[in-house]
Amino acid sequence: MGRSSKDKRDIYYRLAKEEGWRARSAFKLLQLDEEFNLFKGVCRAVDLCAAPGSWSQVLSRKLRGDGERSVGVKIVAVDLQAMAPLPGVTQIQGDITKISTAQEIIRHFEGQPADLVVCDGAPDVTGLHDVDEYIQAQLLLAALNITTHVLKPGGNFVAKIFRGKDVTLLYSQLKIFFSTVTCAKPRSSRNSSIEAFVVCQNYSPPEGYVPNMSNPLLDHCYDVDFNQVEGPNRVIVPFLACGDLSAYDSDRTYPLQLDPSKEYHYLPPTQLPIQPPYQQACHLRKHNLLAKEDVSSTPREGSSPTHDLSSSQLERSPTPPCTSPDLANPDQAQQGLL
Repeated sequence: MGRSSKDKRDIYYRLAKEEGWRARSAFKLLQLDEEFNLFKGVCRAVDLCAAPGSWSQVLSRKLRGDGERSVGVKIVAVDLQAMAPLPGVTQIQGDITKISTAQEIIRHFEGQPADLVVCDGAPDVTGLHDVDEYIQAQLLLAALNITTHVLKPGGNFVAKIFRGKDVTLLYSQLKIFFSTVTCAKPRSSRNSSIEAFVVCQNYSPPEGYVPNMSNPLLDHCYDVDFNQVEGPNRVIVPFLACGDLSAYDSDRTYPLQLDPSKEYHYLPPTQLPIQPPYQQACHLRKHNLLAKEDVSSTPREGSSPTHDLSSSQLERSPTPPCTSPDLANPDQAQQGLL
């Protein structure tokens, strides 16, 4: 697939490069902010699972602005992978399931809790929906657990979620810590994706709750079918589609030249991966090190000798008779298939 065809297929992919975002996911946080006003009064923000850094870019541009509003604004990005530097963003390369990571975040905030925690992390999907939903749920609970260590009372938490059959379990766990929980679907998120985002507002943990990394909120029984729970025990979370009809549709194909007065020019990605997991494979392919070793033509001891046939000999060799089962004979065809 050529570069132009990929640009034409995804409008937000092209707009992200034109506006300087590292990934198209930046529009998801922007549209969530338009609906929920997430950045109002925020001075300390945390971006969990931040790489490649598109959400950290949004936080930096929205909270710091042109530099005049950057006084007192602190942004911390956390990820296991290394990330290219961003202005006004402090990076921590660490594990969100470790207490040391939470302590380092608070240290960067000089002992003050965060006003906003966002997480756009997701596992490498396998295509098995049940497995992907379970792993994503565990990742969200890990993000929620470290959030209870760093978020101030009344703060907000935004995280990616996969809507599955047991999603009400996650809602019930989130409702324990937040007074308002909303499931939102930005217009920049494809309709074909089960991806959505939980917007949790007004952090209010239970009285006497002490955050503890050794018990990351995973003590619920996952064998219960929470979709069968009826009455007041069932948690109903409102669903909200973010973005009006004036926004671009992520599932629609747009022409390359949106503005008739401007000619289309291909733009490279804003920031290439600095340590991609496929870096070694690219190096081996570039230096032709992926080729298989030549098998020696010398026959092994005790094995029958083999003869190498040249292409000219293969062309002159007669075609062997067909040994496939006769399709006219059902018994023979069945034996051949077995």
